[in-house]
Amino acid sequence: MQLWFTTDIHCHIIPGVDDGSPDPDTSAELVRRMQGWGLKRIIASPHVTQDTFENTPATLAPAFAELKSALISKDIDIQVSYSAEYRMDDNFLTHVENEILIPIAHDYLLVENSFIQEPWNIDQLLFDLKVKGFRPILAHPERYRYYHSSNRKRYEAIHAAGTMFQINLLSLAGYYGKEEKAIAEWLIEKGMADFIGTDLHNHRHADAIDTYLSSRDCRRHAAAFHPLNDTTFNH
Repeated sequence: MQLWFTTDIHCHIIPGVDDGSPDPDTSAELVRRMQGWGLKRIIASPHVTQDTFENTPATLAPAFAELKSALISKDIDIQVSYSAEYRMDDNFLTHVENEILIPIAHDYLLVENSFIQEPWNIDQLLFDLKVKGFRPILAHPERYRYYHSSNRKRYEAIHAAGTMFQINLLSLAGYYGKEEKAIAEWLIEKGMADFIGTDLHNHRHADAIDTYLSSRDCRRHAAAFHPLNDTTFNH
């Protein structure tokens, strides 16, 4: 079975800029595998995080050019562009203030929480982004374990306030664990899963997705969930 959507909005295939693909050849290999899953459009989302991957448009543009060159040299014909996955930290606030954000399709912005704790000012941050004309998409909310048990109402509050959710294909595949898979399925059931992304970093992730695509779970999820990826970003 192939993927039931053709646009990936979250992956780490730009070479050498974060913890994803280390070089152009690996990037091209990963993209070829993604193409085999039926993907026709890839929106890469390199990390932008304080002290680890402090990427800017100036660092990402040349790395993306290397990716494009590698795809051309290997005759891989697929639509590829890039945005970023922004950790909501002090570095992110600097990017907002300096107006150097790289949104998807002009106004969608992929943001993520810390995996340790919810940002204390997350509601204000997300509100301010909307006031500035952005449409925030919270990356992989099912992976923030501090929301899982007693705090599931935070999912409902954040989503109801206008922030969209993007779940990971790897979560549905059970790659991160049973809890993450269960929460991803719960978000689908509650109508709070808007987008889906592979969050592909490496060949291990690709192997896990290959296995998932041949599973009953994949067919079940495909029947239950129709993400907005293609209708929103098919251009």
